[in-house]
Amino acid sequence: QVQLVESGGGLVQAGGSLRLSCTASGRTFSSYTLGWFRQAPGKEREFVAAVAWISGSTVYADAVKGRGTISRDNAKNTVYLQMNSLKPEDTAVYYCAALEKRFTRIPREYDYWGQGTQVTVSS
Repeated sequence: QVQLVESGGGLVQAGGSLRLSCTASGRTFSSYTLGWFRQAPGKEREFVAAVAWISGSTVYADAVKGRGTISRDNAKNTVYLQMNSLKPEDTAVYYCAALEKRFTRIPREYDYWGQGTQVTVSS
């Protein structure tokens, strides 16, 4: 049973930074992709970034490119999302998700999801 637990959300002023963490358990994740998604009220869940566990290859949504960095710590089974220069439009619940043997931005293709962590950016 794969479990994903996010942490690190909170309230931050525009221009500030946050680092979100996602700790994964229940499997060996060497063949997995770990992704970050977000969902604002009244909007669909959208892709933010993803990392292939074994290779470290990354991909970013245009909305966060240059402001966000996804990374992983294999020893801790943890994926991070560092977000800088935060904007009010970054306000959303941020979710960590995992899938095996594929690398995709499409939310419905991910098999496992965390409970989410709220990020609120004030103007």
